[in-house]
This record gives sequence, C-alpha cells and structure tokens, in this order.
Amino acid sequence: MATSGLQHVAAMYAGVVAPPLIVGAAVGLTATELTFLTGACLFTAGLATFLQTIGFWKIGARLPFVNGVTFAGVAPMTAVVASAKDKSDALPVIFGAVIVAGVLGFIAAPFFSKAIRFFPPVVTGTVITLIGISLLPVAFGWAQGPDPAADDYGSTTYLGLAAATLVIVLLLRRFTRGFVKQIAVLLGLVIGTLVAIPFGVTDFAPVADADVVGFPDPFHFGAPQFQVAAIVSMCVVMVVSMTESTADMLALGEIVERPADEKTIAAGLRADTLGSAISPLFNGFMCSAFAQNIGLVAMTRIRSRYVVATGGGFLVLMGLCPMAASLIAVVPRPVLGGAGVVLFGSVAASGVQTLVRAGLDKDNNVLIVAVSLAVGIIPITAPEFYHAFPETAKIVLDSGISTGCVAAVVLNLVFNHLGKGQDADDVTHPMEAGEDLKAVPAH
Repeated sequence: MATSGLQHVAAMYAGVVAPPLIVGAAVGLTATELTFLTGACLFTAGLATFLQTIGFWKIGARLPFVNGVTFAGVAPMTAVVASAKDKSDALPVIFGAVIVAGVLGFIAAPFFSKAIRFFPPVVTGTVITLIGISLLPVAFGWAQGPDPAADDYGSTTYLGLAAATLVIVLLLRRFTRGFVKQIAVLLGLVIGTLVAIPFGVTDFAPVADADVVGFPDPFHFGAPQFQVAAIVSMCVVMVVSMTESTADMLALGEIVERPADEKTIAAGLRADTLGSAISPLFNGFMCSAFAQNIGLVAMTRIRSRYVVATGGGFLVLMGLCPMAASLIAVVPRPVLGGAGVVLFGSVAASGVQTLVRAGLDKDNNVLIVAVSLAVGIIPITAPEFYHAFPETAKIVLDSGISTGCVAAVVLNLVFNHLGKGQDADDVTHPMEAGEDLKAVPAH
C-alpha cells in the first residue's frame, strides 16, 4: 500500500508543484517563501485527496481519485498578479477568490451533477480519450528537459533518458509479476533517476537545502481579500474544473468497473469544491482531480481507494516535512516524461475501449466522436487558435477537455435526442455512401 501510494504521488508531483512555482515566481517570492508555498500546496492536495477517497457524509466520490492544485487556474492567477499594484496583495486576493469560488461550487455541486444524463458512452469515451491526448504533451514537455529556454532543451541526452525510462517500465510490466509489476512505474522512476546520475541531470541540492519540519500556518501571506474581478475569474475556472472532474469521475468509474452515477458525481464535486474552499486557509490554491493518476489506476489495476488515500497521507507529510517533499523533486523531468507516456497513453486507451462499446457502427456516433475530438484537440495542435478571444473566454476555450466535452454533449443531443437522422442506422462511416446510393449503377 505504501509503495503504491508513493507511485501515485510520483505521478502527480510535478503537476502539483508547477502552479505554485509559476505563481510564486510571478509574485516575486524568495526561495524560502517559494518552498513554503509549494509545501502548502502539497499539504492541501493531501487534504483534498482524503476528502475525495475517504469522505464523510455526502462528500467524496470514494473512488481511487487523487486531488491537487489545478493548472487551469494558473493563467487567471498570474493575471491577478499582473494587475496588482502591490505584489504583496496578489496572493491574498487569489486566496479570497478561490474561497468564494469553492463555496459557490459546493452549493452548485448537486445541480451540476445532474449533467450525468448527458454523458452516454459515446460522450464519455470521447472525453476520456481527450483527457489522455491532452495530457500527452505534458509528458513530451517533461521528456525534453526542465527548462524550455535552455540550450539543451530537447537534447538527445534528455530524450534518451525519457526513452530509457519508458523501456524500463515496459520491460517491468512485461516480464515481472505480482507486486513488482504493480509498482513498475515507481521502479521505473527510481531506476531512471539512478541512470540519470552519470549524465549530471539528477540534482540532489533540493534535499540538502530543505528543512526537516515545517507547517503551512494559516494565512501566512496575509488575510484573504475579496475583489470582484478576481472572484469572477476563479468562478469561471471552477466551472471548467468541475466539468473536467465530472469527466474524470466518469473515466475512473469505467476503469474500476463502478460507473459513476449522479450521486457519486455530486459527492465528488462537493469534495473538489470543499477542498478548494479550505485550501487557501493553509495557503493553497484551487484543487481538482488529477487525470494522470487515472492512467496509473488503469495500468496497475490497483483499484483500492485506500491506496490513493495513503498517497494523500504522503502528500500531507511532504507538506509538513519539506525535506521529504524534496526527495520526489530529485526525479529528473525527462524520467517523469518517459513514465508519463505510459500513464497518459493508458487514459486515452481507456477512452478507446469505452468508444468501442458506444455503438460506432452508427453514423451519428461516428460524427459526434469525429467532431468532438477535433474540437478538443485544437488547443493542443494550434495553441494560438483562440488568441483573438477575451482572456475570460480563453480560460474555457484553451481547455481541450472542456471544449471537447461540451461539443460531445451538444452533438449527442442534436443527433441522438432531438430527432434521428435519416441515415442513423444504415451508414457505418461518414465517408461511405448509404445503401440507396450504393444501389445506383455508375454511368
């Protein structure tokens, strides 16, 4: 349980620490303050994971679900920092906006969960596939190195380490059994880190510089401030986050063979939003589900929520012990990238499995999948596609998961509920002619 829990922490660690590092750098925090902010986000991610996996009352999906700082909030948070006259007020303004967004989201959770009826297999399969596809560029970025501005970014050394880690994970999955096979990703990260040492890529400085004990004392950066513009921005992020969490719960439900119903989704969204509302008290940001860990569940087939809760316990300990947190930070980004290819690819594969059961022998469903995937892939393949839109709109549009999900839901309603198309049952592919056209002799 401990090693499997650590494996979940290793898979999501980079995603948790990235937002505080980016926002903290924008605010101009010192190295000590930046370490504190990162530890606070790890601590609150652990608390949010407890809410989601263990839960109480009607809070928590009680699925093997990891929660942490959502990356969707980075752009609006940096915008708040840029607009602040005094940078020292930026974090309190962000925290105040997150608290309000979390409370409003908690109230809206049971109503938002009713959207489950609009998520048949053709929609869920499309969204799950998009989750995996959207995460793969993250793995590819990790594989190229830690700093995109560096001259060696994307060097053969970095890519070679990523490829070596990928091969190690695959070999462990293919030629081992039982416990070793289940922790193949964790072993791959450890071995990949050791392989990286001779290349000078592994940096142990974070361990040497970290404190042994530290606690994220409440409102360390000041009491929360409430500004309308910041609150509106974070509420938009909350809607995006709840949409993605709904899709993630549906995906995880399929993988663990316990389909997420309306009650489960409502409970899961309450955990997300309550975790987000509590997080700023301990200097953390908005929390949401981590899709990369769904891939880990799919690959290892370890479906126990208590294993993930154990991972949440490690996150809390890391928040209380900066030195422990720094151990995960030792793993080089290219090594994480190699393992990420397996994890994120597994999510996309799970989506394809769901689509197989969705009835793709019908033309309507093929069109729904085709267009929704195209819409969802736009932010990945053409990042500047929506550059002319307002910043608030881009928060939603730049999330391929959200736009693809909305497109799939709307198209499913149009094609499968508002009236059947005339070719709904007799055309198996959008590029093939119907039987009536095939019967016409050529001239």
